[in-house]
Amino acid sequence: MDRKRKQRVTYRPSKSSGVFGGVVGVIFVLIGVFVVIPTFGPFGILWTLFAVAITGMNLYQAFGKGYVGPEIHIEEDDEGPCETPAPVGGVSAQDRLTELRALYDQRLITQEEYEEKRREILRDL
Repeated sequence: MDRKRKQRVTYRPSKSSGVFGGVVGVIFVLIGVFVVIPTFGPFGILWTLFAVAITGMNLYQAFGKGYVGPEIHIEEDDEGPCETPAPVGGVSAQDRLTELRALYDQRLITQEEYEEKRREILRDL
């Protein structure tokens, strides 16, 4: 039976990222007020309004007491961990053992290093 357990996670962006976004937003608002509005008229007003909204959102994320953050829904299998381990770095244990043996045969590693690494690979199975 394919049972999945849903988990709801909420997070809040870090205060430093909210402050950084707020500072950059204030710069864009100033650019909008002093450069874009006088140069482009209605587009400048739209630019500045977007910059104000983004700045406000970032500062609210950084300092707002009521801000919780977006939710992420995670689905997990209820069966527990799978029985066959995933290959480390995309390489199967057999390939790792073959490569290890080749290194030993070429005398690039000592017998002690070979045995230690071999035990480690087999222990991970």
